[in-house]
Parts: sequence; C-alpha cells; structure tokens
Amino acid sequence: MVTIIFGIACIALTVFACLPMGLNWSANVVYVLKGAAPLLAAFVGIIAILIGIADIRDRNEAKREELESISNEKQA
Repeated sequence: MVTIIFGIACIALTVFACLPMGLNWSANVVYVLKGAAPLLAAFVGIIAILIGIADIRDRNEAKREELESISNEKQA
C-alpha cells in the first residue's frame, strides 16, 4: 500500500514539475528524453539479441534431447 501511495506521489510531482504554472521543467524533460532515446534503443537492441541467442540455444537443446529420446527408444 505504501508503494502505491509513493508511486502516485511521484507521478503527481512529475506532472506538477512539467506544468507551466508549476516548475516548468517540460523543456528539460524533453531534452533528457531526446538524449536518452538512443541509449534506450541500444539497450533494447542488445536485450533483443541476447533473447534471440537464448532462443536459438533452447531450440538446439530441445532438438538434441528429442534425438536422444528417439535413439534411446530404438535401443530399447
């Protein structure tokens, strides 16, 4: 419950800071978002590559286990 209240307070503070009658930080927020977008895109790209590699490894492992089970059935 405390975390929900804290989250709502953070969102309210952010909205207040970006409003022209508040702290008027909207230009600074946009500036930071423009700078963070390429870094975020690079990070998401790296994560996507790692997920793809893990998926390929999982598929190869599943194929290997399937072939082992087929060969074990033939031997039995």
